[in-house]
Amino acid sequence: MGIAHYIKDIGRGRDGARALNREQAADLMGQVLDGTVTDLEIGAFCLAMRIKGETPEEMAGFLDATHARLQHIHAPAKGATVVLPSYNGARRLPVLTPLLAGLLASEGLAVVMHGTATESSRITSQEVLAAMGIPALTHTHAVQAGEVVFAPTELLCPGLKRLLDVRRVVGLRNPAHSLVKLMNVTSGESLLISSYTHPEYAISMAATLELTGARALLLRGTEGEAVADARRLPQIDAFVNGVRTPLAESQTGPLTQLPELPTQIDAHTTARYTQAVLDGQLPVPAPLARQVQAVLHAISL
Repeated sequence: MGIAHYIKDIGRGRDGARALNREQAADLMGQVLDGTVTDLEIGAFCLAMRIKGETPEEMAGFLDATHARLQHIHAPAKGATVVLPSYNGARRLPVLTPLLAGLLASEGLAVVMHGTATESSRITSQEVLAAMGIPALTHTHAVQAGEVVFAPTELLCPGLKRLLDVRRVVGLRNPAHSLVKLMNVTSGESLLISSYTHPEYAISMAATLELTGARALLLRGTEGEAVADARRLPQIDAFVNGVRTPLAESQTGPLTQLPELPTQIDAHTTARYTQAVLDGQLPVPAPLARQVQAVLHAISL
């Protein structure tokens, strides 16, 4: 059927564009993920949405289409599972998402990380995990309590990986870059950890989590990663069946005592630091310790 009629609605500029309803958004994204539309249509869709911005109802529809096409990771029948998206990587600070995953696993939780490199210049969680001896999955299987696994996006949904890669061509983000931070890649009950960078996304992402009835934690992350900035305490909110519960308030300004983070952000240096913290040789940064406690609290709600 094509998506030209949808592009006609969303492509009229910031003031003239009309939002899609949830069913229309799901149909549009489904066609994009299935690869039944042309590259020209995909480019037009990405640019139109970049100018217009996604509504919570549109994002809910995009998620509906994506969840229907995912190769899900099986969560344990008993115990708790945490989903950690990791798509931005390290730019100025070491990427500590693998450290958060390890801290959660040490609490007996099953941790499913997923992601792909969206920029060539950043150090990714996948590279850090590989340096720690945790290779990316090549096929989906059940995750166990106390285990950390990393699923590449192309394994979960090849069409989604192709959509993320459009950024390398046009140089701009598209709805997929927000979508991956809101999708649950597991089958069974789990807690998604979602993050935002810019304050306006805190509002839209919270609205989407409420609309979809998600079970999630939302906080301002580090350079786009779903891990608290090791230098300050962020606000953390829980969503249980879409109902929002504040768990922690943000701190104004940096911590009085900053953690000793590695000055180099390469994968091997970050892996050594991460392992040293997990082994108890170095202290856990206070914001990450509080994020772990917030996760445990949210799971109990």
